[in-house]
This record gives sequence, structure tokens and C-alpha cells, in this order.
Amino acid sequence: MTDLSRRALLGTGLAAGIGAIVFARASGPAQAAMTFQVTHSAQDWRRMLGAERYAVLREAHTERPGSSPLLKEHRRGIFACAGCALPLFAASTKFESGTGWPSFWQALPHAVAKRTDSAFGMERTEILCRRCGGHLGHLFDDGPKPTGLRYCMNGLALTFRPA
Repeated sequence: MTDLSRRALLGTGLAAGIGAIVFARASGPAQAAMTFQVTHSAQDWRRMLGAERYAVLREAHTERPGSSPLLKEHRRGIFACAGCALPLFAASTKFESGTGWPSFWQALPHAVAKRTDSAFGMERTEILCRRCGGHLGHLFDDGPKPTGLRYCMNGLALTFRPA
């Protein structure tokens, strides 16, 4: 093997190693497996939810800002998971965040689960339905009093039941 070939091989190996380290850091630490009470096959979830809700709840997609009819929902009631109907947020905790997604300053007790989301090179707190594991949105610390929290939720992940 010539010196040029050895250098090329070493350079390629070094670049691959650096790339692997960068990718591992960008994707964050490994998540502990979470288990949920309500489970279905991917095929059953697709059939039950339809394409748009499936993409949000099961694949963690985000709906287009301003597209949810729930942005204009101001009646008394409960916002529940569109995947399993678990009550998640009281309407009294909803506020206008100006983000284009339904926002709440507090979840109902024992309604949601949290996990770290390191996608897109930043660390955020992902919010999931505690019962079915459906992706609801993300939690931020720029909300109003009394909690200072903003649960920024996808409207497709929710249903509304008036009181």
C-alpha cells in the first residue's frame, strides 16, 4: 500500500469517526423505553386516526401553525387526547400564545408524560399522552402565571369536550 493510500484510508476513517461522534451528540442520550397502557399496531393506529392525526400523534410531526380549529375554542370544557380520549387540559388553562398552536399553562394531574427531544440540534421537552404515548407537542418555560409554562400542543393531537 502506498503512503497516499494509507493517508486516504486514515483520513476517511478519521472523518467517519468524527461524523459518528457529532451525530451521536446531536441525537442526544439514549431514551429509556417507555411503556403505555393503550397500544395498537401501526396499521391499527393509521386506520383509527387517519393520515394527519397519525403523522402528529405517532410520528411526532407538527401541524401547520394557525391551522387548528381548536385555536378559536374558548368554551368551558376539557381537551383530551385524540388517540385514546384521556383528559389532558382544562379549558380554563388555555391561553392565546400567539404561536399558532393551542397553548396551556398547566396539564391535568397525571395526564402527560415528558421526555427529552434532541431533534434539530436543540434540546426540548416533548409532551406525550401518558396513556397511549401519542406525541402532543412541546413544553416551554415562557408561559403566563401562575406556572410560567407553555404547553404548545398540536390541535390534531387533541379533541374538545364542552362542559
